Amino acid sequence: MHWSEELAEQIIARNPDKREYVCAAGISPSGSIHIGNFRDIATSYFVVKALRKKGKQARLLFSWDEFDRMRKVPVNVSAVRDDMEKYIGCPYTDVPNPFPDDPASSYAEHFEKEFMESVRSFGIEMDYRYQTRMYRSGAYAQHVLTALKKRGEIFDILDRHRTQEAQPGERESYYPVSIYCPACGRDTTTIHSLSEDCTDAEYSCACGHRGLFNFTKDFNCKLAWKVDWPMRWLYEGVDFEPGGKDHASLNGSYDNAKDIAKEIFGYEAPLFQGYEFIGIRGQVGKMSGSSGLNMTPGLLLRLYQPEVILWLYAKTEPLKAFDFCFDDGILRQYFEYDRMLNAQREGTLDEYGKAVCDLTSIEGRSPVTVPMALLVSLGSVVDFNEDMLETVFAKIGTPYRKADFADRIERAKFWLEHCAPDQVNRLRSVRNWEVFESLSDLEKEEINRLCAVLRKGGYTLDELNALIYAIPRELRTEAGETLDDKTLKTVQGTFFKNVYRLLIDKEKGPRLYLFLYAINPDKYLHLLDFSAPQTEEEKEKAAEPLPQVPESSPKNRGSDDLPDEIPEIKPTVTAEEFGKLDLRVCKILKAQEIRKSHSCLKLTLSDGTQGPDKPSRVIVSSIKNEYEPEELIGRKILVLANLEPARITGVTSEGMLLAATNHSCGCQVIFVDDSVPEGTVIH
Repeated sequence: MHWSEELAEQIIARNPDKREYVCAAGISPSGSIHIGNFRDIATSYFVVKALRKKGKQARLLFSWDEFDRMRKVPVNVSAVRDDMEKYIGCPYTDVPNPFPDDPASSYAEHFEKEFMESVRSFGIEMDYRYQTRMYRSGAYAQHVLTALKKRGEIFDILDRHRTQEAQPGERESYYPVSIYCPACGRDTTTIHSLSEDCTDAEYSCACGHRGLFNFTKDFNCKLAWKVDWPMRWLYEGVDFEPGGKDHASLNGSYDNAKDIAKEIFGYEAPLFQGYEFIGIRGQVGKMSGSSGLNMTPGLLLRLYQPEVILWLYAKTEPLKAFDFCFDDGILRQYFEYDRMLNAQREGTLDEYGKAVCDLTSIEGRSPVTVPMALLVSLGSVVDFNEDMLETVFAKIGTPYRKADFADRIERAKFWLEHCAPDQVNRLRSVRNWEVFESLSDLEKEEINRLCAVLRKGGYTLDELNALIYAIPRELRTEAGETLDDKTLKTVQGTFFKNVYRLLIDKEKGPRLYLFLYAINPDKYLHLLDFSAPQTEEEKEKAAEPLPQVPESSPKNRGSDDLPDEIPEIKPTVTAEEFGKLDLRVCKILKAQEIRKSHSCLKLTLSDGTQGPDKPSRVIVSSIKNEYEPEELIGRKILVLANLEPARITGVTSEGMLLAATNHSCGCQVIFVDDSVPEGTVIH
């Protein structure tokens, strides 16, 4: 059973006769809404679909928390307008729109519109609530009065969920509401006294304004978050709401709100589901709408089809993390999505997979599973010309039409240009004499023979594949060499590498036989034909300085040292002895430097066994000189998990990662493919 269906069953069991179930989500428009917030919506959306699947009425209620105070100015906003600091403390709906080219009437509306436009791509229908409108209309007035009358009880609830002792007089001076000042617009107000019936308050503001506030007539005020949240559960009749794992922690926001809902407002708190935060491979820092790291759904939709985004959320249980990938991990994700979708269409998918596909389908859309890796590798060669790409696909026996790859081609192009420019495959304009002259006579003859085979033509795709593998073998056989399988693979690999260098200035690229078959030979044959002398243009090109290629990492991963001497094989062990070692796949959640340690990093891991009593595993590893902390986050590694814990540089290390160490390469951590689940045991 899918996790959304399990939650739906729990919701129904709590209130089996309810006519319509309400699943809630909400976001404060503090800036561009990031993809981490989208898990709030996706989780509730999937539960709504599961309830409907069970024959129940359900709706997705979405709250724009635009009546929240502005806390800080995002980087992208201050870059447009430098005087926004003066609005800190004002509700987002009262802050002016800083973007001159956008007609939105306020700061809040600008970011709300930005987000809602991208949400439409997912086919998600939501019942929107705008909290400024709700508060200022007086809809919550009676509940605000209830909170004021029971402010002592609310303080006691909040106090029992915190660790520090209450200060003398703190309970008496506590008010669960903030008044927005009519003079400056901010919530920098202090209530000094409250009438016996709790309707009238005397207050002052940091700006100097003083006044009286009547809670039955004046509605420009807002309840504190931990009181506001349960109040709205009551008002809307909420049955389910997810939230970040920080809210779900012991004595966190949900625990506070749950008690306030029951003891103050007489409402049983809705079923709550905590969720793990979303990672961005290669991205540093926590995603936040107010930080300027604007990883929005709109941006991700330029990389991922909406179904693939929903699929990543649906297939992953809420309390498990996953990554959106800027690196070639995105190609793996598309491959896995395509495989599941194809299996569903063929009727070979298991029940869980069927549920995932049902949850991620979007009405009116039917994705065509054109391999994203092929679009990327072949698309760059033809400069993403759709007509040429259509011809290429037809030649290699996968006759996808333009309409089939229309939904993915721009995403493939965007990923290559913005995330992986080093993977763009473009044919050289002139022959590479420097590379050709560096080859041995046999290697030069391999290129000449390949050129002759390609010029002659008349081969099928499979025949070309066989021909290019045969060229190195035949030439060496003719030269009297005897090749074992290992040596043959080596010379074939060198041959392929030489061809790539001559064609695209790289040592590897798309599968060579596909590449040579798909592209019109007239486009590249001149790059393999060295029968004519070097031209003046080629001499000029050769004299140009090579472009500077940035290093993939600031750390030095190797050296000019000779490899270590190969050690003797250690004494044999029995299968039983090996079985005592718990080697398992772990995902790196955090990587931190350790103060005063010159060589060690502290790694926080998920080993697949996490729960409330053990949220993570920590190990210490001496890889600080080889890896930057940020490049490790999100990677999967092998860990000896049952190694006896040890204190290293003041930190208790609960295991040891596996790495290869050699003078010629330094210390190389053994990484695991992202498709392998955390906790997988190595046998």
